[in-house]
Amino acid sequence: MNPTRRTVLVAGAAAALLPTPALAVPRPRAAAGPPYASYWYPDSLPSGSPGAGITWRSLKAWRAADDPDLAFNAASVPLAARFTPTPVNTTARSGQARIQSLVSFGPTSSNPSQGSATADYYALTHWAYLDELVFWGGSAGEGLILAPNAPIVDAAHRHGVPVLGNIFLPPTAYGGQLQWTRDLVQKDASGHYPLAAQLVAVAAAHGFDGWFVNAETGGGNTALGTAMLGFVKELKALAAAEGQRVTWYDAMTVNGTVSWQGALNSQNQAFFQAADDMFVDFRWSAATLASSGTKADRLGRSRYELWAGVDVESNGSDSSVNWDAVVPTGKAHITSIGFYRPEWTRNHLPAGQRAPGDFHAADDRFWTGRSLDPTRPDGTDPWRAPAVSVADRSTVSSVPFASVFNTGHGLRWYEEGTVTSDAPWNHLGLQDRLPSRRWAVRTAGRRPAVSFDFADAWRGGSSVLVAGEPDRPVVVDLYATRLAVGAGTVVELTHRTDAGTVNVELAVATAEPSGAGATPPYTYLPVNSVDTEGGAAVNSVDTWRTSTVRLSGPTGTIHALGVRLTAPDGGAVRWRLGGLAVHDTAPVPAAPADLRITAASGGDLRFAWSAAPAPVDEVIASATRHYELHRVLPDGTRRFLGGTCQRAYFVAGLQPAPGETAARFELRSVGELYNASTPVTVTHTW
Repeated sequence: MNPTRRTVLVAGAAAALLPTPALAVPRPRAAAGPPYASYWYPDSLPSGSPGAGITWRSLKAWRAADDPDLAFNAASVPLAARFTPTPVNTTARSGQARIQSLVSFGPTSSNPSQGSATADYYALTHWAYLDELVFWGGSAGEGLILAPNAPIVDAAHRHGVPVLGNIFLPPTAYGGQLQWTRDLVQKDASGHYPLAAQLVAVAAAHGFDGWFVNAETGGGNTALGTAMLGFVKELKALAAAEGQRVTWYDAMTVNGTVSWQGALNSQNQAFFQAADDMFVDFRWSAATLASSGTKADRLGRSRYELWAGVDVESNGSDSSVNWDAVVPTGKAHITSIGFYRPEWTRNHLPAGQRAPGDFHAADDRFWTGRSLDPTRPDGTDPWRAPAVSVADRSTVSSVPFASVFNTGHGLRWYEEGTVTSDAPWNHLGLQDRLPSRRWAVRTAGRRPAVSFDFADAWRGGSSVLVAGEPDRPVVVDLYATRLAVGAGTVVELTHRTDAGTVNVELAVATAEPSGAGATPPYTYLPVNSVDTEGGAAVNSVDTWRTSTVRLSGPTGTIHALGVRLTAPDGGAVRWRLGGLAVHDTAPVPAAPADLRITAASGGDLRFAWSAAPAPVDEVIASATRHYELHRVLPDGTRRFLGGTCQRAYFVAGLQPAPGETAARFELRSVGELYNASTPVTVTHTW
């Protein structure tokens, strides 16, 4: 970003790695180092020596076959298709402004490939409002070209959001060297740009969706500007052939100098035309955005391919923004929105006090607004949250579908309500498709609080907690869907009452609401009953229960799912939802194969395995969602070490149990319904 902004983007040490799965015998001789997210310089490296924990690499020299960490860094979840349900309020619009976010998830160097042993992480969950995520970062002393971590890409893809790697050519004030720009746009003997092809190959090998090009190193001339334009054109052509995309940042102009325009104009129009879209620098005004939208229209491009930069790094939802210049309420939106550093919702919390619940409260405030309910936006809120202006999207369009409301981080790990690891963790690749409308609560009485809660869970690290003193029935919207209902389709709810008595009904809508802001036309089906005379719930307090509801009444396509809760005795209630599943059958995935330990150093192990075979008949076997690794202790206790969508995993710091001569590990495939395969095992001799 421009020098008046906070351009130093990579600071802080990497967190300790989460213990990870182990793989094969015989015991390997190679050292087992932790894998980190990939980063490079275009070609030439800085003078001197890198700092501790930093590895200088040349992108030009990179080859997938020679990359020892690629198995840990390659995303595996395909980009899901999305649909736009009827907007949840009358102010949110579809087909107009979109949202791009530039997020620094961690440092450039020593950024763990597959999560770490802390819950203090920017666990982005409001994917429904995003159209593009940029893996922001890079620095002159570490590397300039960043490939996103696989867990981030996997989580984004489940929600239909493409992820871009970042090319950051920093200002000279921050160590930028013009030679690195020249390296990027060098030509080969045939007149092509070899690093354009390398970038496309990197994105294809790592499983992400393209590149954000941010050229901010000053001192260039028209020749360099011409070379950069040719490079971007070739990059886009090669990227498009692979289903990838390119975003240009408004910094370098056509004459090769760096001059942030805050507009689409003659100085950057050629780059916008060469790319898929453009991030407009923060210097925009109402007038320059209006003229930019008009120019895009005249070029035959969508004005919503312009992201108006909104800097929220310092103040987040307290930032002062001229929203009417971007997303006015009384007329068509002018451009799209480009958030710079929305991870403020985590970073502004005091270090050491970033509990997951505090982070999600701040994040809900940022994305939903002060009302914390997208069905009833607060018109007096100076922060115009995305939910107020932008219609949410969903990817829940096929059966089987399941969620255990796992946000991708937690204070411990649960399996069927039992703690199998008491270590804090984060791994976005394990995140579920989560409710997009948080939290849409419909009641004529007192509104309870609804939140992700990390004190208990059925599976993963979190559950949905409804707490309050409701005096009328309460409907909580969960998912906008497009799920075909068959004769054998059932919905399973795993739930628990912690306090009070709660009657639970499944809310099912087989049509869209009558209009924007209207309630889905729900039918309510009994889940559990309450003995209103005795005041005791059929499901006992503090016991998880899975209830199966057969959809014998509704027919066609399910458009929305929710729950209706009634407290017949009044008073305070605490009710948890730990899981939801919709399916016709419940097939089990096939087991993975060829589990092996590929490297070991003391208690640090690298595991690898072959994928579970794809199901031939999905009635008999299901596809694999992710893999989970456990250690089996001498007394038979299974301890969760980690999960991943990749076919490799790293575990750090294991120690032999008393009297143990060899550690035993089990790996399972986990399907979309969270049913697990039989295990494959491997041992490691201490």
